[in-house]
Amino acid sequence: MRRSRIIGTGSHLPRKVLTNHDLEGMVDTSDEWITTRTGIKERRIVDGEKPSDLATVAALKAIDSSGLEPGNLDLIIVATVTPDMTFPSTACFVQERIGAGKAFAFDVSAACSGFIYALDVADRYIRSGGAEHVLVVGVDVFSRILDWSDRTTCILFGDGAGAVVMKGEEGERGILSTHLHSDGRYWKMLYAPLNGCGQEGVKMQGNETFKVAVRMMEQVSMEALRSNGLRVEDIDLFIPHQANARIIKTTAERLSLPLDRVYMNIERYGNTSAASIPIAMDEAFREGRIRDGHILLLAAFGGGFTWASSVIRW
Repeated sequence: MRRSRIIGTGSHLPRKVLTNHDLEGMVDTSDEWITTRTGIKERRIVDGEKPSDLATVAALKAIDSSGLEPGNLDLIIVATVTPDMTFPSTACFVQERIGAGKAFAFDVSAACSGFIYALDVADRYIRSGGAEHVLVVGVDVFSRILDWSDRTTCILFGDGAGAVVMKGEEGERGILSTHLHSDGRYWKMLYAPLNGCGQEGVKMQGNETFKVAVRMMEQVSMEALRSNGLRVEDIDLFIPHQANARIIKTTAERLSLPLDRVYMNIERYGNTSAASIPIAMDEAFREGRIRDGHILLLAAFGGGFTWASSVIRW
C-alpha cells in the first residue's frame, strides 16, 4: 500500500522569551494564576520576524533532516491563520526563500487544527500520485493579533513554526489515517476579527471552549483508534495540540492514557496554534521519544470550531 511517510522534522522558535513574571508587569495577573490554569510558564514572541521567517527556518531544518534538497519538493503547504499578507500565501514566500522552484504552494486555514488539516491534504496528494515529496509547515504569530490588555487571552499564546517533509512509498510505515471535523455554529466562542474592524484581538469564551475541546479531542482520538483497529495500549506517544495543560491532561485521563506517553511542551512555548504539534513532534523525535515502528496519535482542536486527529506508524 502506498503511504505518506514523514522523513524529516524541523522547528524554530523566536529568541525573545516572555515569562509569566514579565506579564505581571503588563496586565493584572500572576505567575501562580497562569501556571495553575494553563500550565504555561513562558512563551516565545517575535521581535520583528514575520511568519514566513519562522517557517523558512523550520522548513530548512526539516529538509536537512530528510536528506532531500529543496528542489526535490513537489508541494508546499503552510498551515497558518496569521499569514505575512492577505496574499500571496505564506507558502509562496517559503517556496521562494528555500529555492523550491519545482513545487506549487498554498496555505491552509484551520486555526489550531491547521497542521493536521494540512497533513491530510498532503497525504491525499501523495496517495493519489499528485506529489511525491511534500513539505508541510505549521506557523503562527499570535503575538501580533492579541489584545495585550486582555489578561484572559494574552497569557495563552506564543509564536513559532514546525515542519515535516513527507514522501510517498510502499509499505506499512506512514500516515495510517486522518480525521477532520468542523462546526461553524461555535465560531463565536473563539475567533479573531480582522484588523481595522473596530474589535481587535483574539476573543474567547474560555470555560465553554474548554468543555467542548476536551469532548471533541477525546472523540476524535477514539475515532482514529477505531478506524485502525487499535487500542489505547497500542499508542507509543500521544502528541496533542498544546493549548492548555488541563485540556491535555483531562483528555489523556478520559482516554486512560498514562502521562508518560503524552508529549507536553506547553510550559515553555504556550499555545503556538498550528505550529504546536509539529514543534512537539520535532522535539520528541530529537529527544529519542519517537523511534522506528512507533505508533503516534495526534489530536487538535481550534477555532471554527475545528478538530482533527491522525495516526502515524513511524
